[in-house]
Amino acid sequence: MHSQLFLQEDPELAAVYARLGQLDPTGQRFAAVLRNTIDQLLNGEVTGRYDWKDLFKTEKTHAGTIVEINLQREFRFDDGVDMDYQIAGFDVDCKYSQTFGGWMIPPEAVGHLCLLVWANDYQSRWSAGLLRIDRAWLNTGNNRDKKLTVKAEHRNKILWLWHDADLPENVLLHLSPVDQAAVFAPKSGQARLNELFRRAQGRRIGRNVVRTVAQQKDYMKRVRGNGGARSALRDEGFLIMGDYTSHQDIARQLQLPVPHEGEFVSARVVTVVPEDVARPHIFLDGRHWALAHSEDLPARGPVLPDLRAAQRAE
Repeated sequence: MHSQLFLQEDPELAAVYARLGQLDPTGQRFAAVLRNTIDQLLNGEVTGRYDWKDLFKTEKTHAGTIVEINLQREFRFDDGVDMDYQIAGFDVDCKYSQTFGGWMIPPEAVGHLCLLVWANDYQSRWSAGLLRIDRAWLNTGNNRDKKLTVKAEHRNKILWLWHDADLPENVLLHLSPVDQAAVFAPKSGQARLNELFRRAQGRRIGRNVVRTVAQQKDYMKRVRGNGGARSALRDEGFLIMGDYTSHQDIARQLQLPVPHEGEFVSARVVTVVPEDVARPHIFLDGRHWALAHSEDLPARGPVLPDLRAAQRAE
């Protein structure tokens, strides 16, 4: 009810809201920018970091600026006259916070539209909404630059574009401490990646996770066949599906998350008889394969079909 009223009373707000919805109807582009920005700050390939808590204070301070820049690059917003952007011909300021409600509003933004962005890697959630800044809705500022925050009771005036949406998972952050230690224990980047795919089955693993674990410039080579994780783990019964159409189809048939561009999903499989229809399965190389249950697993799995054949057929 509130949202319809805001759109009717504020034509500029309505125009910006409509334009952002047109640019990104599902929010996937926005979510990808936030995921990539957090990964950019962590710089895992160089630092091995995957936890926001490990950032320096200065890095956290500049996170909002990096989000602002990366959103402008992705959506090609024009520069604003008085604020950060022009969207649909109107000035819009951009404010990011890792803490929901922690957006720091400068005095000069009062009366202007603000794009308020929140993302939390621990919760794997994000939100983005629009608010016409009214001084009466802000807390009193006690900091040196007199920046203010939106009072909790007035956050219901934010017009959400996407609210509490899924942020692509930081897989390393959400592994158990035991699994984290096991992944990073080996000295070789290849051995670390092999352990990652063993321990993070059925989860989308993005390029940045691979880069952080491998810490090598040829990190993508460490996933593929011909010596990479895909060939190293075949004898243990693991499939590593990438963003090829054929691999995505296999993931769907096994009822696994489907890898998006630049992502991988690993799963351990075993041969099953065709009559075992209670388990999602695929048909490859003349045999039926299903996700392995713990009771199915010998010390070493069956030798799997090579997924490169499916790739070549595309």
